[in-house]
Amino acid sequence: MLAALLLCSVAAHATQATHAVQAAQPAQVDKTDHIARASRAAQSPGAVQREMTLVTLNLHHDREDWPARRAYIAKQLKQLAPDVIALQEVIERRSSVENQAAWLARKLGYDYTFASVDPVGAPKRYGNALLSRRKVLAMHQRLLQPLDDYRVAAHLQVDVDGQPVNVYVTHLNERADARGTATRTRQVADLLDFIASNSDQAPVVIAGDFNTAADALDLEALRKGYGDSYGSVHRNSDATVSTLNLHVFDKPARIDHVFFQQNRLLAREARILFDAPYAEGRWASDHYGVWVRLQLAPGAPAAP
Repeated sequence: MLAALLLCSVAAHATQATHAVQAAQPAQVDKTDHIARASRAAQSPGAVQREMTLVTLNLHHDREDWPARRAYIAKQLKQLAPDVIALQEVIERRSSVENQAAWLARKLGYDYTFASVDPVGAPKRYGNALLSRRKVLAMHQRLLQPLDDYRVAAHLQVDVDGQPVNVYVTHLNERADARGTATRTRQVADLLDFIASNSDQAPVVIAGDFNTAADALDLEALRKGYGDSYGSVHRNSDATVSTLNLHVFDKPARIDHVFFQQNRLLAREARILFDAPYAEGRWASDHYGVWVRLQLAPGAPAAP
């Protein structure tokens, strides 16, 4: 059984891309367009600032009319043109659903990696993914302890204007009881060990669905070296801000996070995405997404 679990797989596909941000139509200015414009405006002409943007989103499998949802998600992501996209609850079904990360990567012209506990060729595969429009320097994956919870972490090291930056994605246990807290605590410990094994002293970003608040006891070990991007930009906001779709869930909770290595990166902007319907009663996911802009800390050395 354990041997089968260790058949985790990573599928990476290179695609040629044009990374131009799509110009918005004057009559259709939305929050996504505002974020894209604000991000560009923040970079003054001639300024040399190494920075990256990232989006994290739980895709909610292929439920709720995936063909319509994916078209909307792809359109918004193309407009934003984030450097890296972190996805959770990614699924592929052999006979009916193309790998969701593969489909989005192809539409956007990104490279991608998909990590799953399910072996290649299985009728259904489920996991997490990272998509990048930056040059990929390295990739890894790990099945997190405890193994019987079937959780994975994926890693890409990408080139950000000459500086390697590590990006990790994960999706932690969902239980809201003491057992869930203990499981997430163990998963975080294993995730940090995974990061230590392959980050190669380059800056680290960790994104995903953590199924708990950024200040929860479960994430205490993570907070020792990493800051919460959204919480750093928007102080005292957790009581009113949710990444759970409030048209699906009863109570607000901000459980989708982007953590950044505090001594290597700075959080400059953070926004909630996909928090409005794209049509009456139609939503991108049962989670909202998070968009962040991170800057390499001044004086951070470039790659040799």
